[in-house]
Amino acid sequence: MFAQTSFVLGLALSVAVAIPIDPYGSSISYGAPSLSYAAPAVSYAAPAISYAAPKLLAAPAISYAAPAISYAAPKLLAAPVAVAKVAVAEPYDPNPQYSFSYGVTDHKTGDSKQQEETLVNGVVHGSYSLAEPDGTIRKVTYTADKVNGFNAVVEKKGVAIAKPVVAVAAVPTLTKIGYASGPGLSLGGHY
Repeated sequence: MFAQTSFVLGLALSVAVAIPIDPYGSSISYGAPSLSYAAPAVSYAAPAISYAAPKLLAAPAISYAAPAISYAAPKLLAAPVAVAKVAVAEPYDPNPQYSFSYGVTDHKTGDSKQQEETLVNGVVHGSYSLAEPDGTIRKVTYTADKVNGFNAVVEKKGVAIAKPVVAVAAVPTLTKIGYASGPGLSLGGHY
């Protein structure tokens, strides 16, 4: 049945496409021979199909009541009192003084260092010392003030211990050789 319906619709469509239509609505004839075709009268009746939805049971009645909500405006407190901040000047010491020192001695790693420093009457006195890798102790004593600036004296104490020399294999080096060229000499384009 589907094939027959498709045939009839296709035939009607091909006839409709074959008829020239003047898009401007004029009655000008283009001189093409008129063709006519009468399609055989075919009628088809679709079979009667009926469908009844199944009967449903009655749905239970569902009701919902929103809970009662009440809102009371909060009680307002008294307005905050403005507090003025007063800037308090830091105490100024026209003659500051300090003194500190520290020291580290680690026998496992060999780290050994100390430092001490003091400031009295605008003059800094201090010193620091440390163990050098060669076994000597380097001590630096310094003084600093506004008039003379920074002055340091460096001392080394102890005897340097010679470390064993590790043999290193010689690595061959490449040497680039240059050639001179002059009039009449040709290197063939290779330099």
